[in-house]
Amino acid sequence: MKAWKDAIESTMASQILIPKGDWILSQAHMQGPNKAPITLEVEGNLKAYKEVEKLPVKTQEWVTFNYVNFLTISGGGVLDGQGQEAWLLNDCYKNTSCPKLPINLSLNFINNSIIQDITTKDSKYFHVNCISSNNVTFQRFTVSAPGNSPNTDGIHIARGNHINVIDSTIETGDDCVSMGDDLNDVLIKNVQCGPGHGISIGSLGRNVQEKDIKGITVQGCAFTGTQNGVRIKTWPSAPATLTMSDLHFIDLTMVNAGNPIVFDQKYCPNNQCDLSKPSLIQISNVEISNVRGTSATTDALSFICSEAKPCEDIRIGLIDLKTNGKTPTTKCENIKPIFSSTQSPRVCA
Repeated sequence: MKAWKDAIESTMASQILIPKGDWILSQAHMQGPNKAPITLEVEGNLKAYKEVEKLPVKTQEWVTFNYVNFLTISGGGVLDGQGQEAWLLNDCYKNTSCPKLPINLSLNFINNSIIQDITTKDSKYFHVNCISSNNVTFQRFTVSAPGNSPNTDGIHIARGNHINVIDSTIETGDDCVSMGDDLNDVLIKNVQCGPGHGISIGSLGRNVQEKDIKGITVQGCAFTGTQNGVRIKTWPSAPATLTMSDLHFIDLTMVNAGNPIVFDQKYCPNNQCDLSKPSLIQISNVEISNVRGTSATTDALSFICSEAKPCEDIRIGLIDLKTNGKTPTTKCENIKPIFSSTQSPRVCA
């Protein structure tokens, strides 16, 4: 923390080095603004306490950066949340007031920054939060956690612009990449996802203050043994009226991935909602093209759109998905796709 204070006060570019070796870190909260670029070179293995109660400040954060510009985090090292004990306490799937566990790496109000060549391992909760940030790139970034680690989203992005996740490997127990509201210009390219729940936009709709999503591209990604491929989730009987538009899901490879393409505007896990009213979120201007591989379920494609706001301008190109000896199917509600090329299985037949 002393090194961080010196770095943000410097008018010249600074480098902070965490050398090779194993280091126990209780908690680190790095606050800006800074006056010049800062590089955090993590060569060693940072390890969190296994016990959540040992956090000196009871927040949902372990390593945090706030209000920093021109930050580089690199070095080939590891942020190890040692989350195995905490996962046993996680009952958020059935308890909506469950305690919030710490996130390995929290980035809030970060601009013009790059996180590359490091690993986040076994986070107690989300691996990375990137919130209210602009022009941030995750490159050659690795997320490592077993498929049974609960609520361990790899990278969660919301309220930001120009966010890139490229050439990265994400193995975890929840979404490889999850996206919240108020996003513009997000590129997820050449990401290896699995195990995990896939790449998701949402869930959205429960907060009336949620804002639009525009310009999301998922390209050249592979989904291996994932619960889903790419997925959009919105809640029914919810107040938000935002729009999702200019979405592109192209050149995707499915390797025994369950539910490769999912639009779910009746998203209601564990019966936590009222299905009597449709979602008020509009999905439009979507490109889906060159999706190939194998589906672990017969429900290869599912387009469940809102009765109140039917999906519009959904352009579907080449689809070539197979299942193990069974005929893959599609589900369609409130959608009239525009087709090019061929689709197997047939979409909305």
